[in-house]
Amino acid sequence: MDTPLRRHQRSLLALPTLLALCAATSGASLAGKDLTVALQRGGYVILMRHASSPLTPPEPAQADPDNLHHERQLDETGRTSAHAMGDAFHRLRISIGQVLSSPTYRALETARLANFGPVQTFDQLGDAGHSMTPDAGGTRGAWLHGKVAQAPKAGTNTLIITHAPNIKEAFPTEGAELADGEALIFRPEGQAGASLVARVKIQDWPRLAGAS
Repeated sequence: MDTPLRRHQRSLLALPTLLALCAATSGASLAGKDLTVALQRGGYVILMRHASSPLTPPEPAQADPDNLHHERQLDETGRTSAHAMGDAFHRLRISIGQVLSSPTYRALETARLANFGPVQTFDQLGDAGHSMTPDAGGTRGAWLHGKVAQAPKAGTNTLIITHAPNIKEAFPTEGAELADGEALIFRPEGQAGASLVARVKIQDWPRLAGAS
């Protein structure tokens, strides 16, 4: 017979499982000094959209000399913010072990101006030649989701630079309304995926450095 007492006992037995599920899906939130200290220790994946770029490629006369295919490139805001982000990481002593990037010019320009070191490019992080167009098969999102779950080298963080559609495919909720240069910071958990711990706009990195 299902009595109120038995229902209460069942709810108590289910409580640990419920709490574990909530902990796995929510993740701890980091901000300010707590965030910078965590990143200084390493172990996180910083997944960012490339810095500010116009929606159309430049005219040949306005293209950067090394932008041989006249792809979209960063505007003045993008160049300034990418450089400031890299400088802030240096001042905050945030170590980047690996930089994974889209092969597009605007993503590589973001990494170069931030001076994060050697960059590995992956087609799965690119836009497949169709700027801002989602991947109908979802393969880029699935690949990215797997990369974010991989732990960085000890004492370092992994930086991934890609495009808004790829981030939204991999993380539909977390990646919504992502601004140019904005980063989602994840704590990798292997086969369990990754927990989002912070969301940082590109202009906020210098502010974090100034507050340290």
